[in-house]
Amino acid sequence: MSQGIADNDRPPPVRPVFSAVTWKEIAHLVSNLPVAIVGFVYAVVMVSGTGGLSVTAVGLPLLACGLYLSRQLGRLERARARALLGVRVEEPSPIPGPKRAGGFFPWLWTSIKDPVGWRTVLYQLVRLPWGVFTFTVALTGLFVLWPVLPYVVRLLANADRAMVRGLLSPSDELERRIAELESDRGVVVDTAAADLRRIERDLHDGAQARLVALAMGLGLAKEKLLEDPEGAAAMVDEAHGEVKLALQELRDLARGIHPAVLTDRGLDAALSSVASRCVVPVKVAVDLPARPAEAIEGIAYFVVSELLQNVSKHAGPDARGAGVEVWREGARLLIRVSDDGRGGAAASGGSGLAGLGERLDAVDGVLVVDSPAGGGTTVTAELPWRDRAGAGVGPG
Repeated sequence: MSQGIADNDRPPPVRPVFSAVTWKEIAHLVSNLPVAIVGFVYAVVMVSGTGGLSVTAVGLPLLACGLYLSRQLGRLERARARALLGVRVEEPSPIPGPKRAGGFFPWLWTSIKDPVGWRTVLYQLVRLPWGVFTFTVALTGLFVLWPVLPYVVRLLANADRAMVRGLLSPSDELERRIAELESDRGVVVDTAAADLRRIERDLHDGAQARLVALAMGLGLAKEKLLEDPEGAAAMVDEAHGEVKLALQELRDLARGIHPAVLTDRGLDAALSSVASRCVVPVKVAVDLPARPAEAIEGIAYFVVSELLQNVSKHAGPDARGAGVEVWREGARLLIRVSDDGRGGAAASGGSGLAGLGERLDAVDGVLVVDSPAGGGTTVTAELPWRDRAGAGVGPG
């Protein structure tokens, strides 16, 4: 919803007779004082306390936690304004946790420079004198300003509405989101370039080299066809074997880009095909009301394929089986790949899981790894659900 004043946000015209809207505005103005006292004391204690401790190791984490609690006070203020003033302000998006932010220190830096938290602190600081003023005017006005009190209350309430929209709206959050999307776009571009280099390398080192050798072998066989028919036949047989290997490599390469079974039959069949190539038995369960968008479906296939390759490489000889579950929950597509191997996997920097997490983050996805040593591994991935072009909107 727009952050501007929508038609249904406008209160009805003021009348000398007190309406329900006027009584709500009076209640908001009177409650400003106790709410402002709590917010002012919290803001002063938080800023002064964390400022004094900022030279220590605990100062900055405490400041991040303090700004998080300021966000919660801002949420309560938006709820109070929504209930008593009819102001509807969108909630700012939450700050990503340490896992999604890429570690503790990136999360700490994002939390400390959070514009929403700092604007809420400013709101709490300026509200105390305003709360004293509105409390005094509203309370005394009930006795001495009765004839004109609705007009005075409306004027003060409109100032409150402006403060809420100006300081508690998520306008700066949009700028932060744009910066995140720009960063994610860079990840997508780098990933696409890396995939292109991988395809070129696989073609050059695999099928292309075999086809060059095949052409040379057929040329030699042609020269020997009349002089040494048996030798030429042997060379043709060898070339036939090279053709089969080249075709297999091209199929594997195409399967890694986007397999035909995924396009034709969807995730269930495509993931079953991937699972059949795993070194341990894999149970596949796909429960989707409809097929997602082609891009989301392709990413989901790639995620499961990479995770099952990790199972084959790292689960260990004690692994007896693995499982793949895919389902939809609301506006998210969830994927869970688990095995009963040796565990110990980590999405640390430089690992394959870290790269997979970056790819998911670039499309507003999430990757969570649970892999205690000796306790197996469970990797859960979330993707945004988008309906396939030309399909109806699924449930949820």
